[in-house]
Amino acid sequence: MPQAVAATVAPYPRDEAESTAGPKAAGSDFAPLLKDVKGQGLLERRTGWYARGIAVNLAALGAVITGMVFLGDTWWTLVLALPLAVLWTRTAFFGHDAGHAQISGDRRTARIVGLVHANLLLGMNEAWWNDKHVRHHANPNHIDKDPDVGVGALVWTQKQAAQRRGLARRLTRNQARLFFPMLLLEGIALKIYGFQFLRRQPVRERALSGLLLAGHLALYATLLLSTMSPGKAVLFALAHHALFGLHLGMAFAPNHKGMEMPDPDGDRWGHLQRQVLTSRNVRGAVLTDWFLGGLNYQIEHHLFPSMPRPHLRLAQPLVKAHCASIGMPYAETGLVESYRQALRHMHEVGEPLR
Repeated sequence: MPQAVAATVAPYPRDEAESTAGPKAAGSDFAPLLKDVKGQGLLERRTGWYARGIAVNLAALGAVITGMVFLGDTWWTLVLALPLAVLWTRTAFFGHDAGHAQISGDRRTARIVGLVHANLLLGMNEAWWNDKHVRHHANPNHIDKDPDVGVGALVWTQKQAAQRRGLARRLTRNQARLFFPMLLLEGIALKIYGFQFLRRQPVRERALSGLLLAGHLALYATLLLSTMSPGKAVLFALAHHALFGLHLGMAFAPNHKGMEMPDPDGDRWGHLQRQVLTSRNVRGAVLTDWFLGGLNYQIEHHLFPSMPRPHLRLAQPLVKAHCASIGMPYAETGLVESYRQALRHMHEVGEPLR
C-alpha cells in the first residue's frame, strides 16, 4: 500500500475493553452514531426529491433523443453521444439507489424502478448489479468476499499479481497507466456481464430481465439506425458507450481503490471499522457532488446504504465528528488526489512484475 495511503488509514487505537471483548464491543462504536443520524431524520426517504430527479433526467434523455432525430444523418449527431453518456450515468445512479431501497421501502416498487433504469434504459441487468454490489457493501475491500477486488482484468494485491501469466501478466505490469483507457470498455462490459448473469437467475426473473435487456438493445438499435447511416450509428454507439463507461468508472474508482484491505485471517472488524477504514471521501463543491452523483460521500453511504443520496452530505459532519471522538481515521481528499492514490496503489501492485 502506498505510504501516504497507509498513513491515512492506519488502524485506529482500540482500548482494552474493546480488544478483549471482540466484535460485539467493536460494533457498539456504531450505535451512538446511528442514534444521532436517526434523530436528525436522515434515514427518512426523500420520495419527492427522487420523483423530481427522475422526471428531470427522463425529460433530458427525451430532449437528447429529439435532438438526434432532428439532426439526423449528420456528423453533428455524434456530438450528442457526450450528453447522452452523462445522462446514462445519472440513470445508473438512480438504479443504484433503487437497489439500496433509498427511493422506496417497498421491494416491488424499488425493483420496478431498478428494472426500468438498469435493464430497459441502460441494458444493464439490475439483478447482476445488486448481487455484486450487496456483496461489496457487506465486506468492502475484503480479498475473499468483495467481488470488486477479485481477480479480473485488474488485480489489487501483489499476491494476485504473482499468479498472473502471459498477456494478463503484461497487463498487470502496466495496469495503472491502462486503467482509464480500460474504462472506455466498461459500458459494453456491463451489458455482457448482465446477459451472462441471466443463467443464474430463477426462470421467471430471467424471462423478465432478458425481455427488458433485449428490449433495450432493440430500441437503441432502432434509434441509431433510424436517425443515421449504419457507419455513423456504429461510431455513435462506440463513442457513447466509451464515454459512459469512463464517466461511471471515474465516479466509482475513487471510493475504495488504494484504501485499507482487511486481513482475511485477522480479527473481525465491526461495522464502523469495516466501512470507514476501507472507504475514501472526495471533497468538493456542487460540481464535484454532481459529477460523482453524491457518492463522493462514500463513507456515509457505506455506513448507511439506505440513506437517500441528498442526505449523505448532511450526515458527513456527524460521521466525521464521531470518528474523531473515538480516534478513527477518516479519509477525505480532493478528486485529483483520489485518482492519484488509486493509481499509485495499482502501480505498486504491479511493481514486482516489472
